[in-house]
Amino acid sequence: MEPVLRVEHICKHFGDQTVLNDVSAEIKRGEIYGLLGPNGAGKTTLLRIINRITTPDSGSVFFYGRPLSPADVARIGYMPEERGLYKGMKVAEQAIYFARLKGMSRNDATRELKMWFAKFGIEGWWNKSVAELSKGMAQKVQFITTVLHKPELLIFDEPFSGFDPVNADLFKQEIQRLSEEGTTIILSTHDMTSVEEMCEHITLLDKSRVVMSGRIEDIRHQHGTDVYELRFKGNERRLLTAMTPWATVLQCEEGFGESKLRFRLSDKNALRPVITRINDEVDIVSLSEVVPNMNDIFISAVTEQQNG
Repeated sequence: MEPVLRVEHICKHFGDQTVLNDVSAEIKRGEIYGLLGPNGAGKTTLLRIINRITTPDSGSVFFYGRPLSPADVARIGYMPEERGLYKGMKVAEQAIYFARLKGMSRNDATRELKMWFAKFGIEGWWNKSVAELSKGMAQKVQFITTVLHKPELLIFDEPFSGFDPVNADLFKQEIQRLSEEGTTIILSTHDMTSVEEMCEHITLLDKSRVVMSGRIEDIRHQHGTDVYELRFKGNERRLLTAMTPWATVLQCEEGFGESKLRFRLSDKNALRPVITRINDEVDIVSLSEVVPNMNDIFISAVTEQQNG
């Protein structure tokens, strides 16, 4: 199936500064795709190129297999990190204005807005001034204006920034629901927990380049350290003696009824003989590989780039 969005070999410079250097990625229909990277990595510039706010120096952007055109922008919803509401307007007036820019009629926009305002519990703010909104309330309004015209591609740049856990969870639920209904979503965030919860594929940018890209589960296993966690019942001393030639014990905790042990294999091919020896000495409750989380991988990859 043709991806909804494909960027190929994008390069962008501002003066002598290289902001994007040969960046490529593709996003499939209905997926939540994580765009990661430290500040200054080039993420926002790439999102602006996808939205035709700026143009690349070289490279191409394809929407459903053909070059992205000005008309396609109406099929995209973009919530930038810099919130852009006009403080002199009323809340509903502001939202309807944005909806009209995306091609909605006033009646359709008003009907959809009332539904969204009720969902987010902000019906009482319909005729309030934008200047009266708190940061969190303004973020809710901007989220609504981003999704109101039911775009096929949604782009969120740090959507959870400054939110309390309850409202952050509300946004996550809505983003996941939209994805399940077939909307394609790009999520740019520093919140690695949200990335692991919501995304299947990611691209990590640093110093203008792609330093990592692929399925999260594949990336986590690729960065594994051959560490395993064993829960068992039985004689700990005999177990440790049996494992010594094959593994290094990192941690062992005795518990009520069962114990827990973490170990690192001395060789990648040693797992089978280790399991055999463990099974000969104790009763195995569970055995699982300890894979790093995305936060650890993010820090490791960025640190390696900076030191390299």
